[in-house]
Amino acid sequence: MAKNERLRAVKKILVTQLNTKNNQSPYDKLVEKYGLEIDYRPFTEVKPVPAKEFRKQKINLEEYTAIILTSKSAVDHFFRLCDEMRYKVPADLKYFCKSEAIALYLQKHTVYKKRKVFFGKRSLEDLKPALTKHKKKERFLLPCSNFGGKNFSLFLQNNEFNFDESVMYEAVSCDLSDLTDVFYDILVFFSPLSIKSLYDNFPEFKQNQTRIAVYGDSTAKVVEDNGLLLDIKVPQPKTPSMTMAIEQYIRKTLEVAE
Repeated sequence: MAKNERLRAVKKILVTQLNTKNNQSPYDKLVEKYGLEIDYRPFTEVKPVPAKEFRKQKINLEEYTAIILTSKSAVDHFFRLCDEMRYKVPADLKYFCKSEAIALYLQKHTVYKKRKVFFGKRSLEDLKPALTKHKKKERFLLPCSNFGGKNFSLFLQNNEFNFDESVMYEAVSCDLSDLTDVFYDILVFFSPLSIKSLYDNFPEFKQNQTRIAVYGDSTAKVVEDNGLLLDIKVPQPKTPSMTMAIEQYIRKTLEVAE
């Protein structure tokens, strides 16, 4: 299919995530500027692993001196399990967080002390120096979902860290049976699981003229593995955010229409 044939007018977009709590979305400017209709609907949800199931992993929380936290969900479910198992989190436990936002989120559950909290900007690369510095002193626990810690786990394993990975929550497909269809000009996906959810709920899905926008290489790969055409991918050097990439795409459609 010729590239210009994909550059059709955009009126309706489905973002497969919840809108922000205050209902102020970065997509609002696109709505105002281009008269778009944007719907928000999460395709995935997080379910807790109950203490009974967690115990089957043979993880003894008392044995760990440091926790690696890669998401806010990991923070919530680590402390949830501690409560369910009546385990008092020691005051000297060290926290290694993927980003500052996750580090600050710790305040929801524990007193924030800079001497025991380490964080990167937003990636494993940023956190490597702090992890490596404490490699010999600490035993690490990596809370994760049923999809695993992936990059962090591989790094810890390859560098012979003393660590264990533990599934504390599960990412699953949402029930989208109330949606009559997913006919939109653009579908926006942020994870491989959201693509799986699309097919779990709409096994006969045909892309036709629907454009696909994705965040990240792993999501893009799943799109291509399913034989779908990928129209928008972020991050890119000139379009680091999804809203920037969508606006750039809309501008191209307007140029073609002229």
